[in-house]
Amino acid sequence: MSASGRYLFESVADSWGDTTVGIVLLIMALVILCACLICIVKTLNSLLQGRVSKLIKKFVNADFPGRLSYFTGYTAILIGTGLTILVQSSSVFTSAMTPLVGIGVVSIERMYPLTLGANIGTTTTAILAALAQSTEAIPNSLQISLCHLFFNISGILLFFPIPYLRFPINMAKFLGNQTAKYRWFAALYLIVVFFLFPGAVFGLSIISWIAMVAVFAPILLLVIIVVVIKVLQTKAPHVLPRILKNWYFLPECLRSLQPYDKIIQKVMMCCPCCQFKDIESKEHEKTEEKGNETRL
Repeated sequence: MSASGRYLFESVADSWGDTTVGIVLLIMALVILCACLICIVKTLNSLLQGRVSKLIKKFVNADFPGRLSYFTGYTAILIGTGLTILVQSSSVFTSAMTPLVGIGVVSIERMYPLTLGANIGTTTTAILAALAQSTEAIPNSLQISLCHLFFNISGILLFFPIPYLRFPINMAKFLGNQTAKYRWFAALYLIVVFFLFPGAVFGLSIISWIAMVAVFAPILLLVIIVVVIKVLQTKAPHVLPRILKNWYFLPECLRSLQPYDKIIQKVMMCCPCCQFKDIESKEHEKTEEKGNETRL
């Protein structure tokens, strides 16, 4: 809103409506956010190179000596909490740290406790807001803010102290590897996890809880069976029958993303922009191969 009392989209607010203006602002915010993140990554890539990158990597990823190494992760949690309290936003902290993981300066094992600490630090904003309420409103507002705090603490106690329960690290590595191999996988993951799945749960919950259980119970059972078989394939393959020691008995479309990648690549080849990017990537690969041959 400007000093004269006018505001953005004032001239079209009557014809567009609040919903349309909100959608336009949402799109603008997402574009600006993506542009800022790309600029952050580019800037960090140019700054953190050579000796500086090695020093930061050695300092951030270092563990305490001897038996004190067990407390390194908890120290990282405290650091993440403190930095998040200073910036008053876990999104700002994690958005600043994520590019460092992408360029290899911070390991994902170190980023994990830092993120957990950020989840605790972000609750201080709600606690401070609750304490600023009137005397009558403090009990309810403080109760909600403390629920937020202890919910995050409970998650840390569940997924961090026991190393075997730190499976989010392996899940993050799996998603990262799949995205590096199939660039469209990230967009598919975001659409399914943040839009389709919550929408399906919400829609079925409106119908009835019986419909939701009838749909998701078999899916959950199938996921549990697949996870158990996968763990046994890695840890104790001798207890499995011969056919279950790998997934090759399944059709390729059920055990690999390669068939879908071929379809998506054919669709993308119809787009001139994608063809130009594909030519650029091939030229870049040829340049790298020539450079490697020169070094050899």
